[in-house]
Amino acid sequence: MSERLRSWPPQRWTVAEGWQPVLDAFFATAQGHALSHFLRERLAQGAVVYPPQPLRALELTPLPQVRAVVLGQDPYHGPGQAEGLAFSVAAGVRLPPSLRNIYAELYGDRSAWPGHGSLADWARRGVLLLNTSLTVEDGQPGSHAKKGWEQLTDALLERVAATASPCVYLLWGAHAQAKAPLIARVAAAHGRDTLILQANHPSPLSARRPPVPFLGSGHFRQAGQWLAERGVPSVFG
Repeated sequence: MSERLRSWPPQRWTVAEGWQPVLDAFFATAQGHALSHFLRERLAQGAVVYPPQPLRALELTPLPQVRAVVLGQDPYHGPGQAEGLAFSVAAGVRLPPSLRNIYAELYGDRSAWPGHGSLADWARRGVLLLNTSLTVEDGQPGSHAKKGWEQLTDALLERVAATASPCVYLLWGAHAQAKAPLIARVAAAHGRDTLILQANHPSPLSARRPPVPFLGSGHFRQAGQWLAERGVPSVFG
């Protein structure tokens, strides 16, 4: 797989069951047209854009199978890092600091950690690993924010909240937590069984800070127990 985005043909990309109507509706809007125009222009101008498969989270996790959502912000902006799944890096890539803290919270002792940073297995088990912006330029965090991606990812979150039940949402950091009211409102309107867990971002800058430190939050334990009570097997590693 290429480590960067080479072209922009979203209509040719295959996604799993349940997502295509949301994509079709978005790319028919003015925001969808503007986002496509922006990306084609940046690629034509030689911009290095990551990840190579921006919709990979939607390829690996069918909507009917979603039982957990982990919401990130930007894809990683270094060469070979981003693989289209929030917080995940391709096998063989050094673990970024936030992912190291995720592993520390989930597994505890370092000897129990996986030998790689890919969370693709989580995605295949029903964890939607969604960033709110699905592309970024090399070395420029936030470079594709407010270009239209947020409208699409909000629509995807709405569809999950209206459909997935039971489903646990792990919202780490202020950016992800800003989506909590949307998720709660839509889930309640559709009578969905939902658990929303919020803590600081797993970045070393905030993972141990109040008001709710990520490290020691017990989110993975709480999520696993809540899902198990509803007959859902473990979706995390």
